[in-house]
Amino acid sequence: MKNQKVKLPDTNTILRYLLEDNDELFRKAQFVFEKVRTGTEIAIILESVLVECVYVLLKYYNVPRREVSEKLNQFLAYKGIVNKDKKELSGALDLFAETSLDIVDCILHAKANNYGMILFTFDRKLANKAKTQ
Repeated sequence: MKNQKVKLPDTNTILRYLLEDNDELFRKAQFVFEKVRTGTEIAIILESVLVECVYVLLKYYNVPRREVSEKLNQFLAYKGIVNKDKKELSGALDLFAETSLDIVDCILHAKANNYGMILFTFDRKLANKAKTQ
């Protein structure tokens, strides 16, 4: 993996791979992401891309919250995903599946908890969740 260029996938490539809804684009995405899965290629999933994936799966494709969380958590667990914030993103997806909180609020909560930060919010649901942790 030395001197290997890091892949920076966009939302569309991840969605085509997870949904398998376009054969040609799925095969192209699969070619790369199967290498990422085994760790022969490396990638970073930007927080903004993850958030967009959640919204598109939830709102456009009507995928249930728990399934959105499971699919994206499985994807984040690939050996070649090298995000430094992988733990927080995975925790945020878990919280997203268990609550009615927005994915951005879940990420805020997970990062605040992990880094010992104080969450500053006017959102009562988020504030209440932060107090219970």
